[in-house]
Amino acid sequence: MSKQLNIEAQQKFGEAVNTGNFELFKEVVAPNALDNDPAPGQLLGPEGYMHFFTMMRTAFPDFKVEVEHLVADENNVAFAYTATGTHQGNFNGIPATGKSIKIRGMQISRFENGKMVERWGSSDELGILKQLGVQVG
Repeated sequence: MSKQLNIEAQQKFGEAVNTGNFELFKEVVAPNALDNDPAPGQLLGPEGYMHFFTMMRTAFPDFKVEVEHLVADENNVAFAYTATGTHQGNFNGIPATGKSIKIRGMQISRFENGKMVERWGSSDELGILKQLGVQVG
């Protein structure tokens, strides 16, 4: 598969996240795709991402991810991003605060035949909690 095809698949993944059109995950995520940094209880494959981002967009209806830097080879796409949103619904038991969040993160996705088969990632989860006013530590 070509590097460009993998980049396009990753961009479609981002489109799903940013628009809430989660059916797109079925086009770009393999059924048994492994997430090496899953959310608690996250399922494999497109359904896992559909469930996770439904939760995120319920808590942050204007949730957006903006890619800041992207590199790719024949099998992998890696990128740094900024995620933003306004807390307007329940997030991990935290009722809506109306506060805005802005966090950074990184992701590496491995592709086969134009579909994500494995993912590694890290987001500033502690930063979300602090920006929502949750006492941590």
